[in-house]
Amino acid sequence: MNTIAVIGAGTMGNGIAHVFAQNGFKVNLIDISQDSLDKGVATITKNLDRMLAKERITEADKKSTLSNINTFTELKDGVTGTALVVEAATENLNIKLDIFKQLDAVCDAKTILATNTSSISITQIGAVTNRPDKVIGMHFMNPVPIMKLVEIIRGYSTSDIVTNSIMELSAKLGKTPTEVNDYPGFVANRILMPMLNEAIETLYNGVAGVNEIDTVMRLGMAHPMGPLQLADFIGLDVCLSILNVMYDGFKNPKYAPCPLLVNMVMAGKLGVKSGEGFYDYSESRKAEKVSPQFS
Repeated sequence: MNTIAVIGAGTMGNGIAHVFAQNGFKVNLIDISQDSLDKGVATITKNLDRMLAKERITEADKKSTLSNINTFTELKDGVTGTALVVEAATENLNIKLDIFKQLDAVCDAKTILATNTSSISITQIGAVTNRPDKVIGMHFMNPVPIMKLVEIIRGYSTSDIVTNSIMELSAKLGKTPTEVNDYPGFVANRILMPMLNEAIETLYNGVAGVNEIDTVMRLGMAHPMGPLQLADFIGLDVCLSILNVMYDGFKNPKYAPCPLLVNMVMAGKLGVKSGEGFYDYSESRKAEKVSPQFS
C-alpha cells in the first residue's frame, strides 16, 4: 500500500492524512470543497510546525510529509490507483452509505474501503457495496497524530486477510491497533459515551456545576480532562449522534441521550467548534470559562 486516499479534510481526515504522509505514504486527500482542503493542509502544516518546535521532527521531515499529500475535489480522481481508501466524512449514516456506494463503483476491485466511523455499523456500510469482505472500520482517536489507539472493527463479512492487513498497516503508522467486533459504539464509545451522558445528567439534575463535575473526574479519577470539557472537545452534536446510534441499536434506555444534551445541540451550542458548550470558548479554546448558561 503505497498510495492511500482519505475522504474528508476536517479534523479527523486531515489528522489521518498527516499520519500516513509522515510515515512515508503518498496520500490523496479528497473533499468536495477546495477551501476545506486548503484549511486541512494548513492545519497539517501548523501541527508539523508545532512538532518541529518541540524537536520531534526535522525541517526535512516536515517538507517530506507535505510533499506526500495531494488534494482532490473529484472522488474518482482521488481514489484512482489507491490500495486503501479511508473515509472520514461527517458521522451521518446516509452520507457514509452514499460515499461507499460511489467508492464501490469507481475503485479497483482489490481496493480496501475503510471508515473512520465512531459508531455506525461496518456491516451496514459494507452491505451497500459488492465487496463487504473488503470493508472495515479504522477508528482513529482525536488528535490523530498524538493518540496511539486505532480501533479496528471487522464487519460481519470482513475477511481475515483484510483485517490482518489493516492491523499490520496501523502498526506501521506507530499506532496500537486493537481488533473489536461490530456492535453499536464498538468498545471506545460504548464505554465513553454513557459516562459523558451521565456527567451531563448530573449537571441537568443539579447535583453539581460544570467546574465541580470536571474537577471531581480530573482529580479523583486521574482523567486528563473532565467529561464535560471532553464532550465539548468531541462536539456535542457528535456525542448526540453516537448516543442515538447506540440507543437505536440496543433499544436500551441507558443509552438515551440526556434532554440537556439534545437541547444544547438544537440550540447550536456544540462545544469548541461553535464557540460555546459547557464552557465559553469565545476568548480561548481552553476550558477556562464556564458558559454563562451554567455559571
